[in-house]
Amino acid sequence: MDVKAFENRRWSGEDQAIQFRHRAAVRLVGKGSVLDLGSGDGLLLTLLRDKGVLGKGLDLSEEGVRKANAKGLDTRVYDFGLNKLPFGEGSYDSVVALDILEHLYDPGSVMKEAARVAKKAVVIGVPNFSSLPARIQVAFGRVPENNQPKKGHVYWFNKRVLMRLAADAGLSIVLLETNTIFERVPVLGSATRLAAALWPSLFALSFVAKFEK
Repeated sequence: MDVKAFENRRWSGEDQAIQFRHRAAVRLVGKGSVLDLGSGDGLLLTLLRDKGVLGKGLDLSEEGVRKANAKGLDTRVYDFGLNKLPFGEGSYDSVVALDILEHLYDPGSVMKEAARVAKKAVVIGVPNFSSLPARIQVAFGRVPENNQPKKGHVYWFNKRVLMRLAADAGLSIVLLETNTIFERVPVLGSATRLAAALWPSLFALSFVAKFEK
């Protein structure tokens, strides 16, 4: 199965549910125009629209674009393997890429393009492949959840990798949000949130970061 067929099958199911990355991105995206890379079924664009922020989206999947357009959103099909976004420099105030870079063989090129197209900020969301649960699963001889074929992940991120690719794209970190294990459990949640703030590479399950040029 090729990548496009994989993505079309993924988006042909139920619409995605609101998760940490969506809530964090809505908080981090400021006013002005937004380009959503990997817009899927349009959930983030819908949340931004509800906030009064209008945006456009690009996605590899025709099925995802169809579902997003049916919601009245402006999205179109785009092959990220081209490594050249179809927009001029500074075309959008913000560019967002949530859980897409880990699906690409050359995410650095797409991040550089996001920085070129963004006038102000770039918001990136990626899972942490070096999280404590992943390390424990490896120690017991299991394949971590994020590394399984059903996820379609081909590039492994952690905080160090994310920051390196951002620096290569000429971006500087402004804010970093994380989610972690047990964060909704009383007392234990407070401890793990503190641990994620102090040692994000170990205790964060994923990162959503706001960068500026």
